[in-house]
Amino acid sequence: MARLRALEPEEFPPEMREMVGDAIHDKPQLGVARIWAQRPELALAYKRMISAMLKASILPRKLIELMRLRVAFHNQCRNCMAVRYGAAVEDGVTEELVCELASPETAPNLSERERAALRYADLVASNHLAVNDATFDDLRRHFTEPEIIEMGAHIAYCLGFGRVASGWDMVDDLPERFHDRENKVTPWGGEAILKKDAKPADTAPALKRKTA
Repeated sequence: MARLRALEPEEFPPEMREMVGDAIHDKPQLGVARIWAQRPELALAYKRMISAMLKASILPRKLIELMRLRVAFHNQCRNCMAVRYGAAVEDGVTEELVCELASPETAPNLSERERAALRYADLVASNHLAVNDATFDDLRRHFTEPEIIEMGAHIAYCLGFGRVASGWDMVDDLPERFHDRENKVTPWGGEAILKKDAKPADTAPALKRKTA
């Protein structure tokens, strides 16, 4: 059982129901939104941030998803590891490719550019003090500085929010293999949840403020 109360779909406030759309009928699709629903103001702000970042992105969705899953592995965030986003799948993320995240440096189907991004994600997620000039020399061989800045933004939100979600320990709605709380689990090697992407930031529902 999660460490914070996960609302049942029928308990969602109207603005949360509008935000999640058809996912209201599918608990695995809702994921930690069932906990966020206790604070719809913050849930909406988070949704707007993510959708705005993706709308403005200059990085491929495939690369963003690979970094997200690798950071989720370091965080051991089961909710994050269980999910595959539809736009990333359309951009080429397959379960075979996800399996290559087990050993990115030797994976035959990852590009040198993707390996460089994953090296950076690994360092920030596991030993950020080891990031140095050589790290950025490596990145500059494959990315522009604006791309590196965006990469850092994606790693940052995955790292921070993923660690918080991991601590909430909400795994009951996930595929069975993610229920193991005693051992390290992986994003690869089994069933995953295909999730719809966030609504564009300019179409996300407006929060209805209560008046005194």
